[in-house]
Amino acid sequence: MTASNPLRDESKPRPGGQPLRGAHLDSTAQLMNRITSQLGLVSLDGTRRPAPPALVLVGHGSRDPRALSTIRTLLDRIRDLRPGLPVHLGHIELNEPLLPDTLADLGTGDAVLVPLLLSRGYHVKQDIPEAAAAARANTRVAGPLGPHPLLVETLYERLTEAGWRAPRDEAERRASGVVLAAAGSRDPDAAVDTRRTAGLLAERLGVPVVPAYASAATPTVPEAVRALTARGRHRVAVASYFTAPGRFSTECAAAAPWIASAPLGAHPSMARLILHRYDQAMATAITETPALASA
Repeated sequence: MTASNPLRDESKPRPGGQPLRGAHLDSTAQLMNRITSQLGLVSLDGTRRPAPPALVLVGHGSRDPRALSTIRTLLDRIRDLRPGLPVHLGHIELNEPLLPDTLADLGTGDAVLVPLLLSRGYHVKQDIPEAAAAARANTRVAGPLGPHPLLVETLYERLTEAGWRAPRDEAERRASGVVLAAAGSRDPDAAVDTRRTAGLLAERLGVPVVPAYASAATPTVPEAVRALTARGRHRVAVASYFTAPGRFSTECAAAAPWIASAPLGAHPSMARLILHRYDQAMATAITETPALASA
């Protein structure tokens, strides 16, 4: 797999929505990153510095095998961007390793738990902090990934890959709209975070973006599509606001009257955002329930 070039800003849009390609530059940057990382583990007196706290990526878990494959690819991207950083995976449910088992394997070491979740909700506020508190490891819990501009750029690029193009004129703009399809939660803070992402995406695209949900909240994706259509917007795309393929993303895509983007997946910006949340937690020493994620 070709590593992402950490010296290139993958979050910025490219002409036509396509990322620049440069396998040679990517491999060279990756090699330099590894060399720099290894040098950073050695003190001036030649002694080896202790390894940084482990990054534990906390996934929800899914019965769809594509989800686990996607997360493993994402882990590889993180390791390519930050050689020397111990990176582990733990699931809340459905897949192994489960988070308590991953934390148990760390013993009394240091770790930062980064939720592979896009908004606040029960898992972020309860499940993950409780697992961290019960572990022997010295843990910090980062905030959820969203809202964040890197997510918006990833959504934009996934839409472009699916066939989205900017409206050519005012008439086409008035006929266009996007449904931001998210998992859904009964926690009102989750809806706040999703609406904020929808607002940022609307600014990015220049057309209305309506948040909608696969479960536990309203409107549903079909309801949001109908609402946009009733307003005369017949060029409606569905933006898949899911971290990986699964039942919810498949059902939401099926409701698209025009195009539906792929989930966020192992996009290079996702790996960079996960490391950003790790660095934030290291800098602020998060010990309580994470507040609204910031850029």
